[in-house]
Amino acid sequence: MAEDESLRQKLVPAVERASIILDMVAVSKRYPTVSDLARETALPKSTVHGLCTTLVQLGLLIRRPDQTFVLGPHLLKWSNAFERQTDIAAEFAALWDQSEEIADSVVSLCILDETDVVFIASRQANALERFTVRPGMRLPAAFCAAGKAIMARWPDHEIHRVFKTRFPEALTERSVGGVAELLEEIRQIRADGSAIDVGQCQRGVTNFSAAVVNSLNRPVAAVLISVDSEELPEKASKALSANVHALASRLSLRLGAEAAG
Repeated sequence: MAEDESLRQKLVPAVERASIILDMVAVSKRYPTVSDLARETALPKSTVHGLCTTLVQLGLLIRRPDQTFVLGPHLLKWSNAFERQTDIAAEFAALWDQSEEIADSVVSLCILDETDVVFIASRQANALERFTVRPGMRLPAAFCAAGKAIMARWPDHEIHRVFKTRFPEALTERSVGGVAELLEEIRQIRADGSAIDVGQCQRGVTNFSAAVVNSLNRPVAAVLISVDSEELPEKASKALSANVHALASRLSLRLGAEAAG
């Protein structure tokens, strides 16, 4: 606590206030005025007016004709630079180095390429006899928990569009049989916050996954935990779901996503 207080004392007040104003404009449900911002920040109106004028001149805010404010275009330059400078695979590796090992499992980072999941990084890649992961490996997104986790962030009509002409051939007898069955799973994933496929990609293997989102809250990847069993105890299944959700959330934060409320 003392360390946090010491850090706050070192902040430059004007910069901190400007940051607060930008955050408020970003989340406001209507375009705020100087009076609105002064009331919300409890700052003098003259102080807020000066800060807003400076932010407008820097391109960080735009003053509308009715004297309300919206975010300015210069912020987009920062956003684009952040996206360019962030390597998701490197962030995954750094995150894993700071995390506790998940015993008897393969932990992977996957992206979506059309209707396939592509594995771009993994840890403990040889932990399972039945499921050896290698970079570039592909699996049908409709069957793999990673694909389902990403598609759960899409609207239903987009899923229909993607599989309109062709649905992948089943990999096992447990693979979903079509779009209708897939959408049933997707709705459950939206409710649960993470995806599970039991033997849909490989007999005897259960996959747990959660989507990774960027600063725009768009899915860009998924974390996948694979274990060598189709009959996990409920307690173990819940623990793995919680683990994959936590890893994906932490990776999302590294990519600029907002912390879950």
